[in-house]
Amino acid sequence: MKQYRTSEVAEMMGIHPNTVRFYEKWGLITKPVRKENGYRVFNDLHIYQIQVARLGFEIEILQNGLRKKIVDMIKTCAKCDFDGAIRQTEEYRIQLEKERASAEEAIKIVQEMLHGEIHENQLSLKRKEVSKYLDIPVDALRNWEMNGLITIKRKKNGYRIYTQMRISGN
Repeated sequence: MKQYRTSEVAEMMGIHPNTVRFYEKWGLITKPVRKENGYRVFNDLHIYQIQVARLGFEIEILQNGLRKKIVDMIKTCAKCDFDGAIRQTEEYRIQLEKERASAEEAIKIVQEMLHGEIHENQLSLKRKEVSKYLDIPVDALRNWEMNGLITIKRKKNGYRIYTQMRISGN
């Protein structure tokens, strides 16, 4: 099996050498063997583990503990418990499907709002109330607003008024 120094791993992965060290410290990769001089010796398994971690961190869906689930799966891979990692990945996939279904239902409700099928006087709600009404996390509303997916009117005092939501591009 080929061996790599920290700097070689960093260059191959397009990351800083300190990131490689942090991945080890955080338990995202298997602890590498060390030479007598203390230098780390990485192998192909470490390369694959870093690739898994990098891919996991590209995922942008953060609500309802999904980020924590993917980090736990990465750490399970680092322990070489591949059966456990597969099980965690399946649990993640199932939860992701539930999140997607909730998001699609929320989109349907928002479209009804936009087309006037739900009366405005019903919709003067706070963010927490809207999240409960749409059955989505408050973080999802924040994400949607931050990413320009919805536009929320504000009162003079800066408070949001959830009466008419506009989906960008429509």
